[in-house]
Amino acid sequence: MIRYGIAQTSLGPVIVGMSPRGLCAIEPGDDETALPERLKADFPDTEVREAGAELAPVLQQVVRFLDQPGTDLDIPLDMQGSEFQVRVWELLRAIPAGTTLSYTDLAKRLGNPGSARAVAGACAANRLAVAIPCHRIIRRDGGLSGYRWGLERKRALLDREAAQLAATA
Repeated sequence: MIRYGIAQTSLGPVIVGMSPRGLCAIEPGDDETALPERLKADFPDTEVREAGAELAPVLQQVVRFLDQPGTDLDIPLDMQGSEFQVRVWELLRAIPAGTTLSYTDLAKRLGNPGSARAVAGACAANRLAVAIPCHRIIRRDGGLSGYRWGLERKRALLDREAAQLAATA
């Protein structure tokens, strides 16, 4: 079963899904009312229910994590994906805030330089926005490309991280 809650963040409304193993979804959206249906579509074989107050501390921590770059997220992640996707997601989590890599760079770090398209597919399958920072992956020419939650959000996240990095330098 996945329990969920919805909160407002600087990225707009976000739905947070929690399985017995940890966070399985952090998904910003534009329409708060559509978020539960999207979560159910992402996990079609799982019972999805709105949580009560018991999820409030998790929601608070996720909101702080999303709104304040550099804040730690001290909640286990339930990364549900193929072995390849999980390897990509683990590498993404090692990219420091304020840093970007290309899909090709990440494929090379995987030891499979020809897998840039598969890396892009793993990024697209990510359900844990910012916790698995696929927003830090850009095209080889430095341009932004696809982001599950919109290029505006990707740009905002990158700009926010760059500003924080500059402020601490």
